[in-house]
Amino acid sequence: MHSISHYQELISDYFSELHLTKEPKNLYKPIEYILSIGGKRMRPILTLMSTEIFDVDCQKALAAATAIEVFHNFSLVHDDIMDDAPLRRGNETVHEKWNINTGILSGDAMLILAYQHFEEYEPIIFRDLAKLFSKTALEVCEGQQYDVDFETRDDVTIPEYLKMIEYKTAVLVGAAMKMGAIVAKTSDENANLIYDFGLNLGIAFQLQDDYLDAFGDPETFGKQVGGDIIENKKTYLYLKAIEFAQTEEKEQLLHLFSIQPTDNTDKIASVKEIFNQTKASEATQKAIQDYTFKAFETLEKMNISNEKKQMLRNFGENLMSRNV
Repeated sequence: MHSISHYQELISDYFSELHLTKEPKNLYKPIEYILSIGGKRMRPILTLMSTEIFDVDCQKALAAATAIEVFHNFSLVHDDIMDDAPLRRGNETVHEKWNINTGILSGDAMLILAYQHFEEYEPIIFRDLAKLFSKTALEVCEGQQYDVDFETRDDVTIPEYLKMIEYKTAVLVGAAMKMGAIVAKTSDENANLIYDFGLNLGIAFQLQDDYLDAFGDPETFGKQVGGDIIENKKTYLYLKAIEFAQTEEKEQLLHLFSIQPTDNTDKIASVKEIFNQTKASEATQKAIQDYTFKAFETLEKMNISNEKKQMLRNFGENLMSRNV
């Protein structure tokens, strides 16, 4: 097993050799741009790590890891268009830097390019990777649609919300890990278990993101604190607050999530107070813990050394210990 920085360096070097500078430039330049502004590249790191968990050189998984990262960035390009977002990772979004049509077409090309990376593998591995990838890509689209649908609904349930974040976020984490297992040619049982590990960790990660959006430290969170409240997003925190609230608190929360004031300072403070008063904040922290432990439980069933299990546990603990 290598360090996270080693995996990041391998991915960065591999990306630099993709040779995306070709004609027509207005198709490929935006792809090169979005891939160059980086991010943590957590998903491809997980693919490389997973391959080594099953005792195979992680470099054999570089093509699969790249496919996951290209797909993830494709989804961000299209998400940014849907959200009319001006910035991504502190840089102009593709549709802002170029235009919406370019964002749509370059995004489409990225989806096709992602599939092409599987062509580097032998037929059986190619088939298994492509089958998992197709299933995951469709689920991500379904999750995005659920997210859009929820914006205009007032009757979203906790199970519906958990399904949405599972599809929109967690399935890609699970797939990234299972792809490493497929490349390593481990048993189906191991491959399915490491998928479940990634899936549950992905749900915990998104729930923690919901929590940090309200209660995170602006210096360490990396995004605007209170962004979900400003946008009236029905997160796990919000849904739990509605479930636990007394009549007066519920009416106040519903009112706050129906307005968009010019200055959101008071709105954010009031909503956070309701989250705490109703103990929705505590319930969210417990859900984060439950899904993290659920991920760790799958490790006990995996046919790998205790040392490797501990490495995955350490990774999960580090991922879930972001500053609040």
